Amino acid sequence: GGAGIQADLKTFSALGVYGASVITAVTAQNTLGVRGYVELPPAFVAQQIDAVLEDIGADAVKTGMLASADIIEVVAERLRHHEVERLVVDPVMRAKSGDPLLKPDAVDAMRRLMVPLATVVTPNIPEAETLVGYEIRTPDDAQRAARDIVAMGARSVVVKGGHLEGPADDLFFDGHTVEVFSAPRIDTRHTHGTGCTFASAIAAHLARGLSVVEAVRHAKTYITEAIAAAYPVGRGHGPVHHFYRLWSSR
Repeated sequence: GGAGIQADLKTFSALGVYGASVITAVTAQNTLGVRGYVELPPAFVAQQIDAVLEDIGADAVKTGMLASADIIEVVAERLRHHEVERLVVDPVMRAKSGDPLLKPDAVDAMRRLMVPLATVVTPNIPEAETLVGYEIRTPDDAQRAARDIVAMGARSVVVKGGHLEGPADDLFFDGHTVEVFSAPRIDTRHTHGTGCTFASAIAAHLARGLSVVEAVRHAKTYITEAIAAAYPVGRGHGPVHHFYRLWSSR
């Protein structure tokens, strides 16, 4: 319940927007790791997308674990068909435990099909390295990667700095402006679902009408405070506290 669709829906609820879900894969995981996952048939993923967008619609869409090239292809095709205007692409490749969640042959499909549709892409350092094909060790490397990801077709990107040394600095680039969103690094192991939660918070704020840079700014504040309020669930990487503004865990 700490990551993926469940974290997305918790985030949407906490931030006051209505969330609808499309399941691409079902995982068996806990705070210690991923035991396995089963992909849903791409045609059924397409049916889910159509079911949501033909009835309810969406002011913003966020993608997470897409698992395979076939699923990426059908998701991209249906999002183009429905002319989705605000899309947050979280290029999920591994779980917090390090377990893979995206097949190696799907990376090229992510670059070619999903990134060009994105209003904003939200890779962490390892994901950004996979997308651009080189190591990122410094803030200058992160800025180079941000420029290269926008060159792939994304309207903007946030390269998350949690894997670098120092404060938790996230670098935003929209093709024109570079902005760094900084927060103190919080000493905790309870960071399960941080990437999902951050990307979903951006989508929630886009749905509420904020600009991309303001959506990222508000999402940064939300995820930082949710990490600070995290509490121990399980024996590994526990989840952030999505509802810290609504009820206390103390």
